[in-house]
Amino acid sequence: MDFQKLAKDIVEHIGGQENISDLYHCATRLRFTLKNDNKANRDAIEKLDGVITVTESGGMFQVVIGNNVASVHDAIIDQTGLGTKQQTAEDGKKGNLFERFIDLLSGIFSPVLGLLAASGLIKGLNFVLGKYEILDPAGGTYRIIAAAGDSFYYFMPIILAITAARKFKVNQFIAVALAGGLIYPDLVNALNANESLSFLGIPVVLAKYSSTVIPIIIAIWILNYVEGFFTKFLHESIRNLLTPFFCLLIMLPLTLLAIGPVAIYTSGLIASGYLFIYNLSPIISGIVLGACWQILVIFGLHWGFVPVMLNNITVYGKDSINAMIGPSVAAQSGAALGVFFKTKNKKLKSLSLSAFFAGLMGITEPAVYGVTLKLKRPFIIACTMGAIGGGIAGGFGSAAIAQVQKSILTIPVVAHGMTGYIIAYFFALIGSCILTILIGFKDEASEEDVKKTDESAVTVENAMIKRESIISPLSGYAKPLEEISDPVFAGGAMGKGIAVIPEDGKVYSPVDGTVTLAFPTKHAYGLTSTAGGEILIHIGLDTVKLNGEGFTSFVETGAKVKKGDLIAEFDIQMLKELGYDITTPIVVTNSDKYLDILPLKKNQIIHGEEALSLLL
Repeated sequence: MDFQKLAKDIVEHIGGQENISDLYHCATRLRFTLKNDNKANRDAIEKLDGVITVTESGGMFQVVIGNNVASVHDAIIDQTGLGTKQQTAEDGKKGNLFERFIDLLSGIFSPVLGLLAASGLIKGLNFVLGKYEILDPAGGTYRIIAAAGDSFYYFMPIILAITAARKFKVNQFIAVALAGGLIYPDLVNALNANESLSFLGIPVVLAKYSSTVIPIIIAIWILNYVEGFFTKFLHESIRNLLTPFFCLLIMLPLTLLAIGPVAIYTSGLIASGYLFIYNLSPIISGIVLGACWQILVIFGLHWGFVPVMLNNITVYGKDSINAMIGPSVAAQSGAALGVFFKTKNKKLKSLSLSAFFAGLMGITEPAVYGVTLKLKRPFIIACTMGAIGGGIAGGFGSAAIAQVQKSILTIPVVAHGMTGYIIAYFFALIGSCILTILIGFKDEASEEDVKKTDESAVTVENAMIKRESIISPLSGYAKPLEEISDPVFAGGAMGKGIAVIPEDGKVYSPVDGTVTLAFPTKHAYGLTSTAGGEILIHIGLDTVKLNGEGFTSFVETGAKVKKGDLIAEFDIQMLKELGYDITTPIVVTNSDKYLDILPLKKNQIIHGEEALSLLL
């Protein structure tokens, strides 16, 4: 695969480098924060060789690549230099509060997932080696391997300080120094010796901050405002010296006195709350998590569980969520394997086999997006088997001693109830494979069959069907008419067509013909083409209430127009500020005259491009 070419094509179709506010990657996805989502051509990106699919969630535009995601990410950084640029103040502000929270968690934890999984795997293997007396827990080999596995978890506040600093846009070195202060040896020794400490006469509640998650994230969030204050008000001649000076002098005592104790207390409440729900019925908890986990992954909502899992390990030394969602990962792998055995499509067979092996390594995106989800039944089968497997794991009290990728290699990490977890994992894996083979799915036609069908269709079409082309009167983002909020247009009462979310305030004639109706309020225009197509352009929704304010018309009823003639302008910014939906329906009002009306099938559209094809 040519990573440089793929990177170049993705950047081009995403709206160019200037449309990218932020970019990072997780195990399989490029996660973009875009300045204008409407500029991204989703269909074009999905067709690129090397792209599995595209999804939009959590305020992010996510391109699923698979195992080569790091190489493509690095190629984009090399070509654009994005990693060296400061983000603007508006970056990361997209989406509602919940979407921004998910984006925050994703941005903090995604960069360390590989190290997190590797450390957990080392801990699990070392646990097995010690349990079965292959290694002596008191011996040097065991202890050094333990250090390799535990170092990430012990120094987690420092590692998360780096990723949180990037997300909150604060000085990473100040953040690391602040995190280091929380696990400073003298303070750790004071805690272990039950000493009483005070700061300026105020008692300090000493606590164990190694392996914690919440305290440092909250501290870095507050550091963002403290650093911003001093950066703004200190003269540049002393800023580089005194900003870190005041930040550390203020933030470390503040964290030890208030932020840390409150965060640790909150961590305890979260852990207790989860344990309460889990204890109500471990089996039902496992069924629900197992059934829903891959759905949460699709929408990016699984990030909300990552702090809870890590917090459970910190508070209790184990986490049951990891164990209960493992079978759902195995189930997607099994369903992909079932597709491999069942399908006759060579391309799908190759894709499903590679997705199966990726799933065994804990990476389900190739299986979900490339195979099971688009075939529907295999995805439902996998979710069902994941639910049963999750219930089995819950019933056996299975729990992991570290946060890891849910792969076949990390089974030893589920040190509590391991036998039950193994049963659950392979039950979901094998069961999904068998059910997918038995129940089946609608197999995709091979490329050869599609080619023959297309050739036949073209022959018939050319022989029998007349076509009229309607160009787009606006530039912007095209979407299906049924997706807009106005029920009259969405329901097809006015006819078939498309809708465009305009990016500027210019409206052009979509046909050669006559303006049959120019509304006095200047917000809507009816045109009849020379071939007989009757087109309605309705600028925005409910904009008739403006009574023409913000609109300028350049045509009158009865005027003759050519394709591309400017017929109207409107103040797009004013409409947005007044709260109007600027989505503009373009409708063929005499749709019943035509055999079919085919809308343009791409997101980004420029005025003058074909928007509708009328078949007569």
